[in-house]
Amino acid sequence: MAVSRRQILTSGTVAGVGLSVAGILPSLAQPAAADSDGHDNGQDSGRPFPPLENDPNGILALPAGFSYKVVTREGQTDMSFGQGKTPAFHDGTGVVDQGRGRMVIIQNHEMTPFMSQFPVPHVPGTVYDPGALNAGGCTVITVDGNGTTLSEWVGISGTVRNCAGGVAPWGSWLTCEEIFINAGATWSAGGQTGTYQKNHGYVFEVLQADSANQIPKPIKAFGRFEHEALAVEKNLKHVYLSEDASGPNGLFYRWTAPDDVRLQRGLANILSDTAGKLEAMQIRMDDGSILPDVAYLTSAQLGRPFKVTWIEVADRDATSTPIRRQFADGDVTRGKKFEGVWANSKGVYIVNSFAFGAADLPADATKHDGMVWFYDFDDETITLVTYFPHNPNFAETESGPDPKYADLVFDGPDNVTVTPWGTLVLAEDGVRASHVLSATPGGPTYAIARNQLVIGNSGGFPVFSEFTGPTFSPDGRILFVNIQVPGITLAITGPWQKYLH
Repeated sequence: MAVSRRQILTSGTVAGVGLSVAGILPSLAQPAAADSDGHDNGQDSGRPFPPLENDPNGILALPAGFSYKVVTREGQTDMSFGQGKTPAFHDGTGVVDQGRGRMVIIQNHEMTPFMSQFPVPHVPGTVYDPGALNAGGCTVITVDGNGTTLSEWVGISGTVRNCAGGVAPWGSWLTCEEIFINAGATWSAGGQTGTYQKNHGYVFEVLQADSANQIPKPIKAFGRFEHEALAVEKNLKHVYLSEDASGPNGLFYRWTAPDDVRLQRGLANILSDTAGKLEAMQIRMDDGSILPDVAYLTSAQLGRPFKVTWIEVADRDATSTPIRRQFADGDVTRGKKFEGVWANSKGVYIVNSFAFGAADLPADATKHDGMVWFYDFDDETITLVTYFPHNPNFAETESGPDPKYADLVFDGPDNVTVTPWGTLVLAEDGVRASHVLSATPGGPTYAIARNQLVIGNSGGFPVFSEFTGPTFSPDGRILFVNIQVPGITLAITGPWQKYLH
């Protein structure tokens, strides 16, 4: 999420309530793992969450019956083995069951050099690019069954703008760099200058093993571009990847493994740089033509599947031309801010955060404040399942609704996760108030939480940082989510099944 709406807009307020069509996707609310996880597979979408109640500590507004604890906080909590303080700019996050009542949280830190006084330190055995000083990477946090921190240490360093990613079926975290940099490029920040020694814009694997047993090598087979998030299909043959980029807008990709390769731990050592096939998405209209941009579709198309085809990428390492510029307009389907990606056994959810500026979308397309899609693995179709209509009165002017209406207007969905009950949780990166949202594919959208930490002022209105990295503990008891600035990881507990079932 390289450029958030808060960075683009200097005034306005949240706009748009998520729209959907009840009953259009009844089968998608039951992930195949639900039975084995012991969760009910009922069709009901649960109850509306109660109104949010302000936190006396000024951090997180939650419904009655829910509570939170702080897992880590930038610059305050200590990492293990003398590695310093918890780094800043928390972003995409994965949770893996470690057994014996413990969980591992693997967390991105989305930073460029000297972006914060709390970077990811270069720990031996974890460094990809020695030239990417005081920048991003991942930390690995072990917690007990109640979300209490037991340890935190560096999993990868010397990477840049680690944005989102995805948990692999074998328990690793695949972290994505949301940046495109060539080796030899220079940087200047914080009174310091330096030179990148390696190319950036890759996916890396972070293991649950300690710092001395990592593989800080790029998985070049997955391509070099402004990666946002990814999901590995359960058949271990396909990986789906999103691109958050503009000028032109980014693409959605599918990587297919060679016939003789089964994905497993240690991808950077297993896959050659050109292994498999990387392809970009083409959404097909009824006449067979290619939809040039997802913003041409609106709430009128909610629940309607469109056929998807794929076109192969010629130069996945972008040696001379970025991948999205290797395709002419009309050859692929572009989208402003392809962001969160999360898979269940049937398909993968994909988020577009917003598109309303002149540079965001074609002149004859429709402005929007967020889209959530579902790509069906078997049918190879894509369906719009939730839509946030654009409201310029809220988003693009200084006037807006009274703050008491903050929990009634939503916009800017970004990271997404599928709950143990098959519903969705979205992290807002919108304007004004920042929420964690519950969304039922083909059903309603409700506020789960609101950020109360004010980090600035714009046009007389307070500014709040985005939420990032929502993900549930394997047993469904805890929702882990981050506030990006200041970087805080929160463990939220409460009667989840009552409202997300």
